[in-house]
Amino acid sequence: MSSQQPRQTKRFEPKNMLFRYLGDTGLKVSVLGLGGWLTYGSENGVQEVEQTAACLQEAWDHGINFFDTAEVYADGQSEIIMGRALKQCNFERDDCIISTKLMLGDGHAFPNNQGLSRKHIIEGMRRSLKRLELDWVDVVYAHRPDFWSTPMEETVRAFNTLIDQGLAHYWGTSEWSAFEIEHAHHVASRLGLQPPVVEQPEYNCFARDRVEAEYAPLYKLYNYGTTVWSPLAQGVLTGKYNDGVPADSRFGTVAKRAASMFNKPEMKANIEKVRKLTTIAESLGGSVGSLALAWAIKNPHVSVAILGATKASQITENVKCLDLYPKLTPKIMKEIEKILDNSPKMPGPIPRSRAAMTFNKALL
Repeated sequence: MSSQQPRQTKRFEPKNMLFRYLGDTGLKVSVLGLGGWLTYGSENGVQEVEQTAACLQEAWDHGINFFDTAEVYADGQSEIIMGRALKQCNFERDDCIISTKLMLGDGHAFPNNQGLSRKHIIEGMRRSLKRLELDWVDVVYAHRPDFWSTPMEETVRAFNTLIDQGLAHYWGTSEWSAFEIEHAHHVASRLGLQPPVVEQPEYNCFARDRVEAEYAPLYKLYNYGTTVWSPLAQGVLTGKYNDGVPADSRFGTVAKRAASMFNKPEMKANIEKVRKLTTIAESLGGSVGSLALAWAIKNPHVSVAILGATKASQITENVKCLDLYPKLTPKIMKEIEKILDNSPKMPGPIPRSRAAMTFNKALL
């Protein structure tokens, strides 16, 4: 008999975490998630399993149950490190939601190691699972569309094969247009297959059009979910860049790129907005980063806002947004909107054709 003691797991204590359904499914996800993009396995991110495990555990201890990665992140190293780190955490695999993404490949430049063909979707999923050391993921995304290279029917059938084989429970899209998502739903409906249920787009105070305007019909038609990335605009909304680019910041590690980016008029205008938002945040007893996260999850169509963190302390700071969330009254939201001054133009009714208008007049 083995002398190894079974791993002890802690009772789940969600604290003040909020949970929402992932789109039109019964899957409950925390409104904050933790992702591996630019953080785990990358050259400028965390490459130690122990440090990654500390971040995952800290997130779990604050009620976060959604963890996200992709085959392309650090050419597959993100999946490897996160998979190993998960084994060191004191929560069970069944109790958390793990997602990955397929389409862009894992760094091996072979012709079929990218795209949304049946071959890459099925074989890429198996490689991802091997790196993650898992039998399945809860959600797998089509990581960018492949509209011009692969028939939509082939892609929809392949993702349903993953679900039928128990390699994933749900599938979704990432940075697809509303038209492409609607096309996938149309094909799935025609074939009697499971459609995508969630999109992973960028969304923050400065990137709003797609989530708030373009996808609006999808929320009404399909109750489509979103797990948004970069809710802090790669750190700009934390205020850390208000007085320049710190050497140890994300942009500080790519000095030339940062210099050109932060000299652009649009970036200067955004930083000025962050300064004004800071005043509102402080009046509510929080940081501007917490305000930006609370603003993002205030949108009811945001299922999850995915955080990036290389230190456990960053997660501890980010979850403070849940304290500000109930303080975002309609009055405060109007003040924020006035500062941002970038509300998207919502889609109006579909204009009728001249022939239809002539026909309608003839009936009167």
